[in-house]
Amino acid sequence: MTNDDASKVLRAARDLAPVIAARAAEIEEARRLPADLLGELKAAGCFRMFLPRSHGGHEVDLRTGMDVLETLARADGATGWAVMIGSESPHLFALLPRERFDAIYAGGPDVIIGGGFNAQGEAHVTEGGYRVTGRWGFATGCEHADWLFGNCVLMDGGRPRMGAGGDVPETRGMLFPAREARVIDTWSVLGLRGTGSHDIAIEGAFCPEERSFDIFQGQPSVPGPGFVAPLLHFVLHMGAVAVGIAQGALDETVALARSGKKRLYARAELAASPVFQVHLGRAETSVRAARALLRDTGDELWDACVNDPGAAVAMAPRISGALAWVTEVATRAVDACYQAGGGGVARNASPVQRRFRDIHTFAQHAAAAEGWFGQVGAGLLGHPTGFWT
Repeated sequence: MTNDDASKVLRAARDLAPVIAARAAEIEEARRLPADLLGELKAAGCFRMFLPRSHGGHEVDLRTGMDVLETLARADGATGWAVMIGSESPHLFALLPRERFDAIYAGGPDVIIGGGFNAQGEAHVTEGGYRVTGRWGFATGCEHADWLFGNCVLMDGGRPRMGAGGDVPETRGMLFPAREARVIDTWSVLGLRGTGSHDIAIEGAFCPEERSFDIFQGQPSVPGPGFVAPLLHFVLHMGAVAVGIAQGALDETVALARSGKKRLYARAELAASPVFQVHLGRAETSVRAARALLRDTGDELWDACVNDPGAAVAMAPRISGALAWVTEVATRAVDACYQAGGGGVARNASPVQRRFRDIHTFAQHAAAAEGWFGQVGAGLLGHPTGFWT
């Protein structure tokens, strides 16, 4: 069930979508969200949509959040991805002590975090906290973030501190004001260029204990269904962005066909081709199926978060498998649009080409890898499901 604020955020995202779509080439060329568009997205409530109302947020439900992210990604994939990461800031801040969470939002609700989940740094235990050095890749939005974090291996006495099982090093995220990190311009990539996902680096900086958090096993200090199993929410958010990119490619392909496009040597216009109609119909049906799976899974997760948090955690393998499948389906749909468009869509100016590059860059993300299907299979067979357990 949505609240009035949630409906307002979704309407605002839909109102902004044509503006974002018109600026997609500009966003890609800049390799970041323009400052004025960032301001409009903040004003629309996109970055505070998951924040509790007690802290100035809109406290939207999972389904509405997914719809917002799909809407933005349908307009521009990079914008959808960048907003996705920024909107998830409360989930990460909630892994800090509650007093620290409250202090972060004391100045206003539009606080953005960026950083690296992979443990590419070292945090040496010292009095009151950690001395941190590391370099992390894929830090989406690092140029407009207020805070940056890097996941680190904990080092004690010059050696990794082992976790409870004794076979895997303990890791924690280390949080710093953005001004204390160095952004390294590395984001020269195939697609999703406008996300500004550069590397960030910290060199010998002190992080107090209360500004560190356990990314994968930490317990949120903030109550409410939106903060139960936050990583699973993140996975479904990603799926919404993938569907948005694919739907955008479909929109642009339909517009191209309706414009009278005729491929070289073809006897009829593209729109009159039965073969094209079959491929387009299959792609559109596939995208609707992907959206339906995400919504059904999201509704089930939200119900569990409200009524049975243990059941929410148990859904992890199926949720990860759903993202892997949605990514495959979305990629095939965009590929069909690209192949149908002829030589013209190979040009940089073509929005279909941008969708093609965006979805193939998206598909390289570890969270969308084919291997997650194995978690589903293992669960069906009663075997341990690895990462999530």
